[in-house]
Amino acid sequence: MGEFLTIPEIIRTAEEKLPREIWDFGSGGAETETTLRRNRAAMGQYALRPRVLVDVSQRDTSATVLGRRLSFPVMLAPVGLVTRFDPAGALAAARAAERMGTVSFVSTVAAPPIEEVAAGVSTPQVFQLYNYGDRDWVRSIVKRAERAGYFALCLTADIAVYGRRERDLHNRFFPRLLHGDRPNLVGAADSATLEGVYMARLTWEFLDWLRDVTSLPVILKGVMTPEDAERAVEHGVSAVYVSNHGGRQLDHAPGTLEVLPEIVQAVGGRAEVLVDGGFVRGTDVVKGLALGASAVLVGKLLAWGLAAGGEDGLVRALEILKTELDVAMALIGANRVADIGPQSIRPALPIEQGLY
Repeated sequence: MGEFLTIPEIIRTAEEKLPREIWDFGSGGAETETTLRRNRAAMGQYALRPRVLVDVSQRDTSATVLGRRLSFPVMLAPVGLVTRFDPAGALAAARAAERMGTVSFVSTVAAPPIEEVAAGVSTPQVFQLYNYGDRDWVRSIVKRAERAGYFALCLTADIAVYGRRERDLHNRFFPRLLHGDRPNLVGAADSATLEGVYMARLTWEFLDWLRDVTSLPVILKGVMTPEDAERAVEHGVSAVYVSNHGGRQLDHAPGTLEVLPEIVQAVGGRAEVLVDGGFVRGTDVVKGLALGASAVLVGKLLAWGLAAGGEDGLVRALEILKTELDVAMALIGANRVADIGPQSIRPALPIEQGLY
């Protein structure tokens, strides 16, 4: 995959290779796609502050998240139906993460089964949980994740109802009906699961119950307000994960980078803060870190990398992202990730922000 020298090349190749309905499924958003575009537009609200005459000859991009040392502060977000982008699915993503010295979040609605993904790599990953069954089923799959060696549990809370993703509707593509791509839902795929009843019932009491039934650190994904961030910390989460589901749930929501500073302030250092939503370039990563995130996660780039060249394509996308981060660090005078902070950015006049 060395022929790929830029991320736009990878994205264009993915679009050329994928069937239209799969490209739209992986790249689209809810309704008017305003939230999707705001994720990218928010990046343009900040400029990086270059610094000169700083010795940056010895740079270190590594970071630590939930006690795990990463080669750079980028992790792979949970992606459902990932086998539509590469037949190896979540296993390909986990292998790419391992090769790059980082971590993959393995989705409940991904394939192959979570045990097979864990057995295919030597480094622990994060299990992402959807509340797709009764509590006996939830307890069962959480225990499966513990036995398989996952080191943290990520509860996704922003899908009380399924967003209206109009690209999928126009294509008559209904991903929730594709049971063969979701082996982890065996035993839970009843009518209540398909109708989203369990997700709609999700409350803070469920989070408390979940923390009681697992020994794993719990990450809460889908937080977009400081009020919910504050409550999440009060309920004992180890990390608050700022996400609007890639713009695929609530239309006309803010971009994640817009709300990140107020959420970091609300958390007040009592938990780690993670963020996804529109992060495609190394300079995007710098902005997320400067605004207080411990790390950023990429989802669409994961799908595009796999579609462009399988596991090797995703590794190449991450290599380029890491290189871009390293270059940006040097030019803002940062030798370490810890050197990136509010002093690294400034407000900027927004410009028209493209997809990448």
